Formats: sequence, C-alpha cells, structure tokens
Amino acid sequence: MSTLSPEVQVAIARVRDEVAALHAELVRYGLVVWTGGNVSGRVPGADLFVIKPSGVGYDDLDPSSMILCTLDGEVVPDTPGSDRSPSSDTAAHAYVYRTMPEVGGVVHTHSTYATAWAARAEAIPCVITAMADEFGGEIPVGPFAIIGDDSIGRGIVETLQGHRSRAVLMRNHGPFTIGRDARDAVKAAVMLEDVARTVHIARQGGALVPIAPEAIDALFERYQNVYGQSTGESR
Repeated sequence: MSTLSPEVQVAIARVRDEVAALHAELVRYGLVVWTGGNVSGRVPGADLFVIKPSGVGYDDLDPSSMILCTLDGEVVPDTPGSDRSPSSDTAAHAYVYRTMPEVGGVVHTHSTYATAWAARAEAIPCVITAMADEFGGEIPVGPFAIIGDDSIGRGIVETLQGHRSRAVLMRNHGPFTIGRDARDAVKAAVMLEDVARTVHIARQGGALVPIAPEAIDALFERYQNVYGQSTGESR
C-alpha cells in the first residue's frame, strides 16, 4: 500500500465504503439470502478492485472487511481484510475487469425470479418498456460454468460483449450484472429481478406480446441519453 499514490489510496478507501454499503442494498431489495451474493467495484486509476469476503454475513460487513485484489484476482497482502478469503466468485469478477475495461462494478445474486429463468436456461424476452429502457432488449443466458476459477467470468464476457444488456443469466446458477461503477451494477441487479418477476407473472396469464425492435431501440436511446437530470445523477 505504501507504494500507491495518495490519490489511489483515497480512491481505494472510497470504493471500500461504497462496496460495503451497497451490499445492504442487496438485502433491502431481497436479492440475496444468508451469505450468498457479492458486489465488487473497480478502483479508478489502478489495476485493483474491492470485493466481499467469502461466507461472511451481511450484517458483519464494513469497509475494513472488504478485500482489495489485483486484476489477476490475487489478494493484496497487508491491506485491511487481507487475512480473509475473498468471495468464491473473485476470479470471475477479475476476468470481467481485465477483459472489459469499461466495467467498473460487478454484482452476483441468486435472486428468485432471475435465477428461475437461469434454471430453465431461458432468456427473458423484452416485452415491457422498462426492460427496453434499462437493458435494450432481452436478458441473455450464459453458459453453465463451475465456480472457483475464471470460467464464469469467461461466460459473462462471451455473452455480454457486443450486447446492450448489463445482465446475464448464467445457466443453472443465477444472474450477474455489470455497470459503469458498483452502484450502477447493483441498480441493474435490482431492475433485473423486477423485470424477471413481472414477465414471469405476465406469462402465467397468456402469451407475451413482443415489442417491435425499432421501438426497443427508441426506448433504450431515450432512457440512456435523455431521461433524468443533466447533473450526472444515477437514473
């Protein structure tokens, strides 16, 4: 840590604070149970990211318990939290950060409805305007992959590169979302579960009515570039 510039050390502290706080949002929106799920955030200006420790309860998380890792997924020694094992998904997050430099945050949950779609290996079709707004089309399915190495990360990248969606349903596992920062990735996880639930309920009542591709494009363009305030606030 002593070799890092003061600016990077400030950035690390800020990301620690943010990532620790954002885990409470997963609980608040009912996206996780027990110790499952995780949030990570890239450290601006450095090849580093911060992630949750493995198997630690959400009530016990604070900035000092977050773990600082390199983009190879290695824990940075002699830093707060480095005496603990990082999330079992660390290698997957690291692969996403190495391969997609535009990504600043990654989230994984086992949220009920999104995971149910993943269990069927079924993409969520874009049949509501909120989904067109947020994801620009369907939520795609990624391949089955075993936890522990970067296989999940490879599946995430292969599925989402060149795709407007910030969410992927990893088959038989659950959703992963990406964002420009950790907060944006958490927002995507919240919105994903909302649309997964809505579309599931809609299908119980009858056939789904698709939205025309040109309408999806227009909705996505408006929401991403016009909707909200001009101050840079999160939509």
